Amino acid sequence: MKLTIHGAARQVTGSMHLLEVGQYKILVDCGLDYEKDRSILSNENFPFNPEDIDVVVLTHAHIDHSGNLPTLIRLGFEGQILCTPPTADLTELLLLDSVNIFMKKAAGNNGGGRHRRGKGRFNSHAQPLYMQKHVMDTVERFVTIGFNKPFRITGDIELTFVPVGHLLGAAAAVFNVTDKGEEKSIAFTGDIGRKNYPVLNDPQFLPPVDYLVSESTYGGRYHSKDKTVEQTLIDIIDKACIKEQGRLIIPAFSIGRTQSLVYSLNKIFSTGLLPPVKVFVDSPMATQATEVFRKFHNHVNKEAQDFYQKRGDEFEFDNLTYVETLKDSRQISNYWEPCIIISSAGMLEGGRIQDHLFYNIQNYYATILFIGYCAKGTLGHRLLRGDSIVHIKDRELAVYATIKQTDVLSAHGDHNDLMDNVKAIGPDKLKHVFLVHGESESMQLLANDLEKEGYGVTMPEKGVSYII
Repeated sequence: MKLTIHGAARQVTGSMHLLEVGQYKILVDCGLDYEKDRSILSNENFPFNPEDIDVVVLTHAHIDHSGNLPTLIRLGFEGQILCTPPTADLTELLLLDSVNIFMKKAAGNNGGGRHRRGKGRFNSHAQPLYMQKHVMDTVERFVTIGFNKPFRITGDIELTFVPVGHLLGAAAAVFNVTDKGEEKSIAFTGDIGRKNYPVLNDPQFLPPVDYLVSESTYGGRYHSKDKTVEQTLIDIIDKACIKEQGRLIIPAFSIGRTQSLVYSLNKIFSTGLLPPVKVFVDSPMATQATEVFRKFHNHVNKEAQDFYQKRGDEFEFDNLTYVETLKDSRQISNYWEPCIIISSAGMLEGGRIQDHLFYNIQNYYATILFIGYCAKGTLGHRLLRGDSIVHIKDRELAVYATIKQTDVLSAHGDHNDLMDNVKAIGPDKLKHVFLVHGESESMQLLANDLEKEGYGVTMPEKGVSYII
């Protein structure tokens, strides 16, 4: 077998790993790379011929794992895309949203240079990486597989999806392979979730494998343990919305994070732990994603299912409004009572959240609460590092709003979770660990502790191949 790490090598975004078994080529994930030194269009420069890929295995729907699939198809990939049923539905939503973002950026670029050839000439405007047609072509390629049900890809390759939390439908991909008469196994973790996370089941430990490609996002970092999700939110809401009579703006990914946040707020307000506060969920995609969570309600955790049986829909409660139209979204700026605004995207790169920031970043009575990871180069990262002036919608704006961050709703497992996931296999069975999907410092800290436990560890450079 040959393994090549083509994406998320010593960085977080752009997951894309090539596993070759003889002449058969398997691409595990095909995500968008949106680190600050890459343009969107650079994502179409695949380091291999898309026509040569036999099958794609998708671990979960997030755009840094799925977002370049339509480009792969546009450039010649003709095979199947294997994933779990919730992943198929959520990926479709995210890819269609990506098209909207591309189109808006193309419309907003007034000839800022030559971006891409088109039928023998340069276009004056930035062109979308792919269109809705390519997304629909992608959706038609999905073949869904349930958790823990071995699926025979070829006579020599068997795939099993193991649930890992993190997002509805998220899975590690475990391959059992017969390579030149020798039995081998390799697992790709995708993104590993954490225990006791709202709505989602706990991650399941992987079976024994020979090789492991593991994410390392929170290597060297540890989640707060002193407060629960509800206790943390109560403290922040009480100060921002009740004592200061202001507004709390929470950038949150529409798929996954928003549903967990809404469920947590439901538990707080429906049980009277805080006085009523108006809550706006300003993301049409979040509304659509919530329907997917309802559709696959058998995939949510037992606590959420029990809540549903006792109190009703986890994602509905008094004073909660799902905002649909752009007109209604803009009217939120005229709502002067204390309120909570949940809007996408989580890293502030596009989406309606930019409108809310534009009108509130200079509001002393506004609090912006980050509840997830923000990649370097994003507006969210700049705010979290303390920039006093930021660029939003073609304006340089001073930051007067209060900036807060909590990790209680981070859907990534921390250093201990990552270590436990590897240690569950054991160094006697596991021949080598390849670390991906993390910043170099995080990877190194995780690698150091794994090596102390007796594991062989590599932090691959992008494009380097390994014979395993």
